[in-house]
Amino acid sequence: MSIMDKLKKNSKIKSTDILSESKFFTETDMTPTDVPMVNVALSGSVDGGVTPGLTVLAGPSKHFKTSFALLMAGAYLERNADAVMLFYDSEFGSPQSYFEQFGIDTSRILHTPIANVEELKFDLISQLETIERADKVIIVIDSIGNLASKKELDDAINEKSVADMSRAKALKGLFRMTTPYLTMKNIPMLAINHTYKEIGLFPKDVVGGGTGIYYSADNIWILGRQQDKKGTEIQGYHFVINVEKSRYVKEKSKIPITVSWEGGVRKYSGLLDCALAGGYVVKPSNGWYAMVDPSTGEIGGKVRYDATLEKSFWDPIFDGSDFKDFLKKQYQIGHKSLVSMDDIVESVDG
Repeated sequence: MSIMDKLKKNSKIKSTDILSESKFFTETDMTPTDVPMVNVALSGSVDGGVTPGLTVLAGPSKHFKTSFALLMAGAYLERNADAVMLFYDSEFGSPQSYFEQFGIDTSRILHTPIANVEELKFDLISQLETIERADKVIIVIDSIGNLASKKELDDAINEKSVADMSRAKALKGLFRMTTPYLTMKNIPMLAINHTYKEIGLFPKDVVGGGTGIYYSADNIWILGRQQDKKGTEIQGYHFVINVEKSRYVKEKSKIPITVSWEGGVRKYSGLLDCALAGGYVVKPSNGWYAMVDPSTGEIGGKVRYDATLEKSFWDPIFDGSDFKDFLKKQYQIGHKSLVSMDDIVESVDG
């Protein structure tokens, strides 16, 4: 018996295995969404997507955080016909119709209302203990940003006005305990959070809840936005996904996404900024766009901006060029960026 076999046999942990054969590295699921640039923000590739582990979506109020979470969860449920969503709700701001907008069958959602961090912790750990790796479950917490600690609630009930120093510790313990389960049982968990402005001459957005969230998260997004106007009329918002932390995407990457009042997330939004930066699309004149033939450099027919949000515009670019590889090199860890996106995609605030 080799020393490797001996050590493996002696281990008290049944999932111990040789690293090259470990299911925790060889069987990781990745679920793509319908929005290519959301996949890029999650994995650095348009063909990537949602992975097991903790993803934190942070930003000020009304920054589409829940919508991004439901977009991802909807993709997971669509891909896995037997999957269910475990939805922990502390805000009660998402009616059934909201889920249906993302194609989610509400009969596949287990809705669990929560009032404090400890309540979430006890129920979540209990659920994770019973879930098997083969089970298809996605967890959404909406949200941890406004979730009080049990001590804070007890103090209010007992009319005490002392400061609560336990919340950050409770949140750190929650995510410290759940993180191993998510990886070992192949479960994606999406946690919605708030941000606050750091005090200083040049304040920046900071994710609330203390350092425990940063340590435990596989992905952290900080969402910014600006109004999408046509003349004086607001049509929706231009969002920028600022990648604060990621296992796959270069940190501080900026991913543009547009959301309209009428159509929700514009599926092909954000691609145009990258295609312009890489020379796959040009602006022959103000307000007009055209594809570039990668083999000849010839400029194709001109179209207006709305046409660049259609599948028919992007299929020839994806099929006839190395645009997917360009995006991977721009955003994925381990690749050298080809151009600077800072001049194309601006950070925006709430």
